[in-house]
Amino acid sequence: MKKRIVDVVVLSDVHLGTYGCHAKELLHYLSTIKPKTLILNGDIIDIWQFRKSYFPKPHLKVVKKLLDFASKGTKVYYITGNHDEMLRKFADTTMGNISIVNKVVLELDGKQAWFFHGDVFDSSVHSAKWIAKLGGWGYDYLILLNRFINWILVKMGREPYSLSKKIKASVKKAVKFISDFEATAADIAIENNYDYVICGHIHEPAIAVKENKKGSVTYLNSGDWIENLTALEYHKKQWKLYRYENEAQAIEEDETDIELQPEHQLVATLFFDKKL
Repeated sequence: MKKRIVDVVVLSDVHLGTYGCHAKELLHYLSTIKPKTLILNGDIIDIWQFRKSYFPKPHLKVVKKLLDFASKGTKVYYITGNHDEMLRKFADTTMGNISIVNKVVLELDGKQAWFFHGDVFDSSVHSAKWIAKLGGWGYDYLILLNRFINWILVKMGREPYSLSKKIKASVKKAVKFISDFEATAADIAIENNYDYVICGHIHEPAIAVKENKKGSVTYLNSGDWIENLTALEYHKKQWKLYRYENEAQAIEEDETDIELQPEHQLVATLFFDKKL
């Protein structure tokens, strides 16, 4: 398969280790691209809900694929999120082509791009973490229920339905939170003279120009691989939102072992106590 060369790819909110993660679909997407820089913008592995009893083979293969990119020359920035916050104690650590950071600023064709996960704006994460974690478990099981419902709908010849999107769209506080999140990120980016601000966290993919009295900025959100199955791609001075559409394309990758550098095996061992 011929791979697309992409200058920058941004992924966030994959939530490996949860029932809702679409790991097979993500594997298919990753097998089609060759990024020069890969930004993992938080919540890639869901450490909040991590349990060794549930980490299926496709989830392990995603980890292998990400480490394989680094082994083959891709610069990988792992930006910490709230669900993988334990990695924050390793911030500013670099192993080969992998850097663990809390945020990063890159120059893209003369423009400044500010990448961070976005949970810093979420007061529920900081002031009532146990509530946020409980909500994470509930969300995971809601997605699992939704998959079962959609399986029935497809069998009946009807369109799939997103319970969580419907709930978020009907709850005024959720809609306001998303709007406030985007506005806050944009305002801070404009204040600091960034051209792009790129977040994750809220599972709402977007590319939009935001303005205030002091100027404008392009706000981008990479979405997630639970509901939206989206990524951001920057190539030839343009951003685009990639959206995985065809679930029938989700195929098993080949079983060939990926040769990893020793430092990348170390990264894997931190999570799984075994070599990949």
